[in-house]
Amino acid sequence: MESALEEAIGEWHASVNDSDLERAAKAVSDPIVVLGPKGAGPITPEQFAEWVERSGIKMMPRSWHPVSERLMVVEEDATWPGSEAPTRVATVFRVTGEKVSAALRLPDLKSALELAYICREMAATE
Repeated sequence: MESALEEAIGEWHASVNDSDLERAAKAVSDPIVVLGPKGAGPITPEQFAEWVERSGIKMMPRSWHPVSERLMVVEEDATWPGSEAPTRVATVFRVTGEKVSAALRLPDLKSALELAYICREMAATE
């Protein structure tokens, strides 16, 4: 049986990979915190769906790395329209309730795990 964390992240990937904008907006919290090559910060579910449409990205999960009850790092192969080959990336996901509340994309697994562990320790000391 999948955990709520895995289910929420699985729904995020399915909605993004299917380019299902309505489903993508429902898969995330309001706001969702994002990090990527073009910036970081909170965006609305509608802005997230716009990004899914604009980017045309597909992110195929390759390995899952639980960090806490709410944090997971997923290593992925990302492709965009016109990509000649997938690019390996890693995303730190935070789940709140049944929705992804943060998706922080980093260039590699090592940096994503480092960030996830920092986030976990910060939350533990609040």
